[in-house]
Amino acid sequence: MSDYDQKLTAGGTAGSAITVDAGLRDYMLRIYAYMAGGVGSTAVVAWLTYEVTGPALLQSPLMWVFILAPLALVFFIGSRINTLSVSTARLLFFVYAALVGISLSILLHMYTSSSIARVFFIAAAMFGALSLVGYTTQRDLSGLGTFLFMGLIGIIIASVVNLFLWSTALDWLISIVGVGVFAGLTAYDTQRIKAMYDSADNHTSAGRKSIIAALSLYLNFLNLFMMLLRLAGGRR
Repeated sequence: MSDYDQKLTAGGTAGSAITVDAGLRDYMLRIYAYMAGGVGSTAVVAWLTYEVTGPALLQSPLMWVFILAPLALVFFIGSRINTLSVSTARLLFFVYAALVGISLSILLHMYTSSSIARVFFIAAAMFGALSLVGYTTQRDLSGLGTFLFMGLIGIIIASVVNLFLWSTALDWLISIVGVGVFAGLTAYDTQRIKAMYDSADNHTSAGRKSIIAALSLYLNFLNLFMMLLRLAGGRR
């Protein structure tokens, strides 16, 4: 576990503390770099898909492949992360981000570009602030895990139900609750990821942890952005 916030023991040295702090910093920076790269890949691929295919892909049954493929891939990465090489896991993460970009090109048909950009920066600011809270707070956020997971399950169930009801009020409620849930998950996951750090990890273990952690934060940001877009996005 991370020694970042622990006091030096009698046998410790100032030099070892500095080494651990630097290791944790590099570990977190690598995670944020992967996560930012994934978000950037998604944005670029979404824009290119929108520009190249126009509404043709949106109206094609092939769109369902690009909607469902990322779901299958994220479960594969999560279940096989301990057996994948670091390079393979990293490649799969960016393939996943690109596939999500193709499926999210639909948003460019639904919302104005200016509102998407505005909501993106709002989501980025919120994510940054909440992740900072999760990283720096001395309060143990582990107790929120069960509550947030229950909220996530509730959002999924309500979203499936609303596919049949097409209720504007329920969609609004789902979006509001979703913002709260993914905001909480951002802080919770950041603290959990920080606690995962172990200075004794070898290159492979640290690399795998970095990728699965980046995937968690990527999903939190993506869902936070989409919930905010449903609330504040300007429709075409």
